[in-house]
Amino acid sequence: MRTLLSSVSPVLRLTRVTSGFAAIGNVWFVVLWSRANGEEMGGVSAHHEPLWLLLLGGAAAAVGLYAFGAALNDLVDLRRDKVLKPERPMAAGRISPALGIAIVAASLAAALLGSTAFGTSAVILTLGLTIVVLVYTLAARFVPGVGLVVLGLVYAGHMLVPNIGLRFLWPVWLVMTHALCVAAVAHVVGKKVPALSRRAVIAVGAGWLFWTAVLAWWAARRNNGSVWPDWVDPGSVGWVAPVAAAFGLFVWSRLRRPGVPARQAERVIRYGTLWMPLYGAAWLFGEGSTHAASSAWLLVGVAGVSLVGMTVLRELYGLAEQPIGYRR
Repeated sequence: MRTLLSSVSPVLRLTRVTSGFAAIGNVWFVVLWSRANGEEMGGVSAHHEPLWLLLLGGAAAAVGLYAFGAALNDLVDLRRDKVLKPERPMAAGRISPALGIAIVAASLAAALLGSTAFGTSAVILTLGLTIVVLVYTLAARFVPGVGLVVLGLVYAGHMLVPNIGLRFLWPVWLVMTHALCVAAVAHVVGKKVPALSRRAVIAVGAGWLFWTAVLAWWAARRNNGSVWPDWVDPGSVGWVAPVAAAFGLFVWSRLRRPGVPARQAERVIRYGTLWMPLYGAAWLFGEGSTHAASSAWLLVGVAGVSLVGMTVLRELYGLAEQPIGYRR
């Protein structure tokens, strides 16, 4: 058993699989929302294909793209991680660069294969997102004023894979904003280099405002000039706002405790990713129908499974890489 764990745990660490599972919630939300609302006719497959196929394809697309970005990051940063983060699987020698390249390729293939469940436009969008992830990994992340905005766009764009014609775009905007804010807080808390200068903060704010305006314009075009569809109850905000506020309080309480900056930053990112399915659940609860409520509980389950999986895997990592009998 320990031999199996020793073989598998480096791959799971490299791909950040538990956080990837949490990202499933974003894609599944769009699938479930489109199925629950007949007005969302942009993605024909969301209404005509079997639900199990769409959920399976969405899971593959979500985990595949997330694992692609995570593995590519470690592959690009191999030389630097050997000095700054020697515990990373590839830097520690538990995964060879050749295997890392194979994982990157397999993750990309899984993302593209999963997106085929939603049609040609979804495949093209997924290809575009992989290019954006590549640009982010190679260059944009080293310029915080650009990288934080690009990261938010990746999360927003990935939500549209199941239904690129989505009319209700506020959930997409919320995830984009959440991802950007989480990355910014982690950057500051982790004391990452280069630091967020005043110019970078202005650039991030301007980028966020620009893409907010783009989403608002796009929504207005699809909803007869209104940024909020008339068939969506505005009261659903009352479900979503407390979830966002709860995350802010949670992060604030966690950061009050003393800790190593790098580890605190990782916690912010980890829990920020896990929180995303809860936004989708809140939107569905706010929709009000029995069908939407049952779908919302599915997303709550995704968040719960991701949290439990993260906790269990961390213990398994410790068991595989530092057996109890030899811990100091």
